[in-house]
Amino acid sequence: MNDHELMDAALEQAVKSYDEGGLPIGAVLADDAGNIVARGHNKRVQNNDPTSHGETDCIRNAGRRRDWHELTLYTTLSPCVMCSGTALLLRIPRIVIGENKNFSGEEALLQERGVELDVLDHAGCIELMAKFQREKPDVWNEDIGL
Repeated sequence: MNDHELMDAALEQAVKSYDEGGLPIGAVLADDAGNIVARGHNKRVQNNDPTSHGETDCIRNAGRRRDWHELTLYTTLSPCVMCSGTALLLRIPRIVIGENKNFSGEEALLQERGVELDVLDHAGCIELMAKFQREKPDVWNEDIGL
């Protein structure tokens, strides 16, 4: 799978969260061959858990690993400070971001620490997050949108 196909898989996770009433943020982890090793989506609303972001859910689903330094994280939205810190802690070397128009996370921090970033400006990611922010600004503003 290529970057766009893997982002489409992350977007499927974001749609799943949206359909469950949560924030539409999804993520997948892939190895160098493009195989998905884990998927996740934001469950902050669903689980009443402020730490259950799309990236952290995906990383939790990956379980204990020794190959974090060989994986790429695909996330539909620019990662917040918590998700960026988790990626840095695990030494994930590359993050592909679906969009950073509706929210610009800690990209500078990641780049300062040597993480390779690619922003796809994925139309589906942009449109879904903009729709959610229009529909549920109160939920968006609970933490990340402040």
